[in-house]
This record gives sequence, C-alpha cells and structure tokens, in this order.
Amino acid sequence: MPTTLDLLKDAFTRAIRGQFPDLVVDIYDAEVPVVPTTNPAFGDYQCNAAMALAKRAKLKPRDVATALVSAIGDLDGLAEKAEIAGPGFINITLAPTWIEARLAALTADSRLGVPPAASPQTVVVDYSGPNVAKQMHVGHLRSTIIGDAIARVMAFLGHNVIRQNHIGDWGTQFGMLIAFIESSAKTREYDHDAMHLVTVTAIDGIRLDKPMIGLDIADLDGFYKDARKKFEADTAFAEEARATVVRLQSGGKRESELWQQIVAESRRHFEPIYATLRVHLSAADERGESFYNPMLPGNVADLKAAGVAEQSDGATVAFTPGVEAPLILEKTGGGYGYATTDLAAIRYRVGTLGAKRILYFVGVPQSQHFKQVFDVARRSGWAGDAVLEHAAFGSVLGTDGKMFKARSGDSVKLADLLAEAEQRALAVVSSKSPELPDAEKQTIAHAVGIGAVKYADLSKDRLGDYVFDFDTMLAMDGNTAPYLQYAQARIRSIFRKAESFTPGAPITLAAPQELTLAKHLLRLGEVIEDVARDLKPHVLCQYLYDLATKFSGFYEHCPVLKSDEPTRSSRLALCDLTARTLALGLDLLGIEHPEQM
Repeated sequence: MPTTLDLLKDAFTRAIRGQFPDLVVDIYDAEVPVVPTTNPAFGDYQCNAAMALAKRAKLKPRDVATALVSAIGDLDGLAEKAEIAGPGFINITLAPTWIEARLAALTADSRLGVPPAASPQTVVVDYSGPNVAKQMHVGHLRSTIIGDAIARVMAFLGHNVIRQNHIGDWGTQFGMLIAFIESSAKTREYDHDAMHLVTVTAIDGIRLDKPMIGLDIADLDGFYKDARKKFEADTAFAEEARATVVRLQSGGKRESELWQQIVAESRRHFEPIYATLRVHLSAADERGESFYNPMLPGNVADLKAAGVAEQSDGATVAFTPGVEAPLILEKTGGGYGYATTDLAAIRYRVGTLGAKRILYFVGVPQSQHFKQVFDVARRSGWAGDAVLEHAAFGSVLGTDGKMFKARSGDSVKLADLLAEAEQRALAVVSSKSPELPDAEKQTIAHAVGIGAVKYADLSKDRLGDYVFDFDTMLAMDGNTAPYLQYAQARIRSIFRKAESFTPGAPITLAAPQELTLAKHLLRLGEVIEDVARDLKPHVLCQYLYDLATKFSGFYEHCPVLKSDEPTRSSRLALCDLTARTLALGLDLLGIEHPEQM
C-alpha cells in the first residue's frame, strides 16, 4: 500500500497542476516537497511548495497556499485539518479515524504497510571484501555490517539483489607468500606437523586428494607478515617471489594448487564470522580480484581504442577532470592495479549481471579512487545507464579518540572482538536474569552481544567516525540494541500473561499516547524508502528507538491487560503491531530479537 507521505505528495501534485496549470511545475512531478513535521505542535506533515510556486506565479505565498488547501480538501478523510503557517507552510494533521483504518490495513499486511519498489531493479551490493591469507579485523566491520543491512532492505523492497564479496585474492603478494611457504617447508623454519591440517577435497572443480600444506588462517597471517619482511630484506628471496608470481599467473600447477588452498583456508575463516554476524555472504557471492584478472588486458586495450586511456611515462592511465593524479590502468613494464580490476567489475556487473544500481561500501579514504573509476566507467560506456554509488563510511575509533587498536598496536581481530562481545553480554544477561537455564543464557547472550556490536555501528551516520565502547553499546537504556531487544521481548511477555488475544481486533485511539504511537507506526514504509535511497541504516535505527520510547510512554499511561473490553483488545492489537514492527526493523538490520530476556 502507498505510504502516507506518498498519498500526500500525490494529492499536492494534483492540486498544483489543477490550480496552476500554466506554470512550469515539472520540478514537482517527481517529488513534491512534503515532509514529516519536526514538531507535533505543527501537525504531522508539512508541504513547502507554496513559496517556490509563488515566486513563479508572482503571487503571495499565502495566497498560493490557500489555493492548494482548498484544492486538497480533507484528502478522502486522511486530513483532520490543513492549516497555513508562517509565510505559506501548509501543515497537515492526520484524522484519527483514518489512522485507525490504516492500522487495520497494516495489521492484516505481512509487510506492515511497506510497499514494494514501484520499479524493481537489479542491484549489486559490493561489501566486506577481506583479503585472503589475512585474518579479518575491525577494519572490515563497517563494510560488512552496513552493506549487509542495505542488501536486506533492498531485497525486502523487491529488488533483485546480487551480493558481491570482492575479496583480495590476487596480485604480487601471493607470489611472495607462496615462495615463503615453499622456502619455510624446505628449511623447516616452521613446524608444519604441529599446525592445523586443512581438509579440502575439491576447490573450484579441482580435486585435491590431500592438502599440500597444513596451515590455518593464523599461520597464513603470520606467514604473510614474515614474508613481507623477508621480501624487503632478502634480494634473492624477492627475485624468487617475483618468479613465483609469473608462474602463478601463467597457470603453474604447483603454484595454482597452493594458491587455491590458501583461498580455501581463508574462506574457512571468513564464513564462521559471517555466520556469527548473521551476514548473508557465502562462497557463491565471492568475485575476487582473480575472477577479473583474465579480462584486464582486453579491457585496457578497449579503453585505449576508445580514447579514454592514454600512455604516460610508459604507463597506461586515464585522467579525470578536477583530479590531478591519473588513474593508473597498466603500470610501466606491465601489471595491473586495483583500478583496472574495479573497472572490469563494473563492466561485468552491468554487461553480464544486468545491474542498474551498483553500491560500494568502502571507507571514506577511497572516495577519490571511486570518483576516478566511475568517471572512466561512464566515459567508456561500460556503466551503461546503471547508477554507481560509493557509500563511504568513517572509521572505528577507540575510547581515546584514535583508531581502534589492540594493546599490541595491531588491528583488533574480528573473531576476538565478537567473542568478547558475547562474553560481556553473558555477564549482563546472567546479572539481569540469573534464573534462566545456562543454555538459554548463552543463546540470549549471543543475540545481545552480536546485536550490540552491529547496532552500535548501524545507529551512527555512516559518513562519520564512531567510538567503539562495549559499556555503551551493551547498555540496557539509550539508543542501543539491548534496549530495543528488551522492548520487543517486553511486549511479547504481555501476550504470555494474557489469557486470550484475538489478532486483528479493531484499534480505537482514545488516549493521546495511543495516537502518538499509532502515527509513528504508520511511518515505517517512509523510513525504509529513505534508507534505500540514501543508504543510511541509522535512519531506521532512530525510527526503531523512537518507536520503543513511544511504546514505553503508551504502556506507562495506558493499562493493557487490566483494561475492560473493547479497550483491552484494542491495546493488545496496538502492542502486537508494535512488536511486529520492531521485529521487522531489527530483521532488516540483521539483529536477532529474543522472545525473552
């Protein structure tokens, strides 16, 4: 069903065209300026079209506003009143009877009144992107969490969502790593017998009867760091590493098998973390740098032929207006960088996957990179009519205001961080509900701990930095996941106490707190549309927090179970709709909501 905001925009669009047919008002065809009011004293929605129209018509804004108010009437019962304020603002107050009818429709709707997208698209969402042979760390947190939430929202709206995990699984570093593994195995610098045995039977269609190396992700992470040091200090090793890269890129059997096992072991590390975070990414969603590698020579040749790329100091580059440094497509002496791979990905996603919108969840420091890549993709025609968006985000900071690091100075490993979140949550749950069985405490602690980490990120505007603080994110009050989870569980506890409840009972709004809560429930569809447009999950988080606080005000002033009929059933129905709305919102954020806490 259309949202309240959509209904108002349509009504004002018709009024503008009817009252001022001679004006060029095409700027209002797509979206008339109607917004929710920030102060309930001024009604529920406000239309600000009169000022712009008055300037064009050379009339007084209040005269234009008066004409529009006359034209819209009561909006088929939607408006209790429409008032003109200030120089020409039109304030709309919703009619309680219309709200009651709308709530009845929401109650019967599994989507809670959220309309599917009018024009569904194929949307590619590029997020997470960890590097092979390295453990995921806190630096991967924001891309993974925000990207997954947006993918969920897009899918809920009916778009064809294609998730893409652009992992770093190719490049000169793998020649260095493989050469180091081979060297270490020969010199026995590492005790492979004591290492975890990787059990892989087949990777990408190649059957391996037994692993050629016995390494886990911690070994690979350590190997990578040691290989880098050796590469910089040992000339002979550096030469061997370069030769190994050549053999790997030429399809050398030994190098290819080792590389595949490194990728497989890295995947064994990624997947449990994604499962813990309830993030929808699997091996099927991986499109690493290696996938695009065969496309790069032909793509660079096509860019040269199209006049988009040119030679500069022996390299192939592309220049972007307003950016001094060129985008390097092929290095002097050969070799390709991230930009060439990103361009190949756009060409593949548009040409093969049919993407109409491609979303990149990558940090703010890469803004110039994507500006240049998008420019080249558009000028080459590879972007087609697809919308390319860099959904940038800020950094995760420690309580000292600096980049969040472990005491050692290294990046905090994501697996360790999530484990600590669950441990801390278990302490909170055990303190609040000591009577619960241990297994149930563990289940709730998992939901609360992981939910707290995710919500602390999602509830902040992604463009800014935020401080990672366990004490704040696990608090049972304030704008936190535990507060929302508890609110939802609290509502469900009402129904455990109720002896009977008839779903779909009519809702009658008598008390002001009931009306306030009801109006907020109607706004879910508008909020989700905002999130999909601006790619900012914090808007949904704020909506859910406001919903929980408005429910608290309602529950404090409006007895539910002790009320007489039909008020009791009406208020139970309002409770049920609130709980369903909280649950849907948390699901779209990828956050669990236990029935009991």
